Amino acid sequence: MTERENRIKGGMFGLLVGDALGVPYEFYSKEDIPPLEQIEMVPPSGFIKHHPVDAGTWSDDGAQALCLLDSLLEKGRFDLEDFSDKLLLWYEKGLWAVDGEVFDVGIQTSLALSMYKCGAAIEDCGNIRPDGKGNGALMRVLPLALWSNGTDEELVADAHKQCIITHGNITNHVCCALYCLIAARLLNGSDFDSALSESISRLKEIYGNSSEYLDEFLFRLRPDEDGIWIGTGGGYVVDSLKSAVMIMKTAASYEEAVKQAVSLGNDTDTIACITGGLAGIRFGYESIPIRWLDALKDRDKAETLINKLIHLS
Repeated sequence: MTERENRIKGGMFGLLVGDALGVPYEFYSKEDIPPLEQIEMVPPSGFIKHHPVDAGTWSDDGAQALCLLDSLLEKGRFDLEDFSDKLLLWYEKGLWAVDGEVFDVGIQTSLALSMYKCGAAIEDCGNIRPDGKGNGALMRVLPLALWSNGTDEELVADAHKQCIITHGNITNHVCCALYCLIAARLLNGSDFDSALSESISRLKEIYGNSSEYLDEFLFRLRPDEDGIWIGTGGGYVVDSLKSAVMIMKTAASYEEAVKQAVSLGNDTDTIACITGGLAGIRFGYESIPIRWLDALKDRDKAETLINKLIHLS
């Protein structure tokens, strides 16, 4: 496996493993999460899981990311209609869900996909709650960065577009764009701080011709302010992104990164998914603990799809 292949596979499996690791702990407060050394796919004795699913089960986060990857590989480009159709197949039929079972669907995603099923235009579905700024588009966007071999401008445009079906608010677009630029630079071998600073500068340049997007980026994320990268593990998309960046700035390994994500409490599966994708790229597939990979349900099914991506790299 080449270094690039190690990073690509690490990104996708890092996302899925992080998601599955966080599922049992979702909605618990930080104070109620077990100590770092006890955070595992199977929680310690006496801890009551929020979701009654088997250990190693990824949630809507991982399933939607696989839907995006599936669409990219099938179409050879980002196709909003095909991606939207695959999300609806996930929602109704369990496409890319573990054992075909769908659980833990976000309210906005549920409303948007129900609207899409009824024949609404894609552009309208993601604005069913115009102020919706949950992390439901951020959690699935990573495959774009791993698949893309185009320009930064094209990657940013696609990161925006994949939000539209469920999360139309511009805040979601900006967060997904920055996340993808960071991931792309990690894929090329940058350390995390360099990837972050270069992505911020590049996004400013790309948004230079759009005052709406530039103003949103500078106002909502405030990327140039000291000490701004602090998150609480919440579902607000900006907080989710900041949580992942906060962890990645200090984490020394994949395991440390995703355990820290879970230890924040709150939206544990999504924060560990978002963080795990970046950590998987940064530290590589071979850094993901074997015990977690072995515990991951439907691993072979995911690996078949991920290997198709690797063969294109």
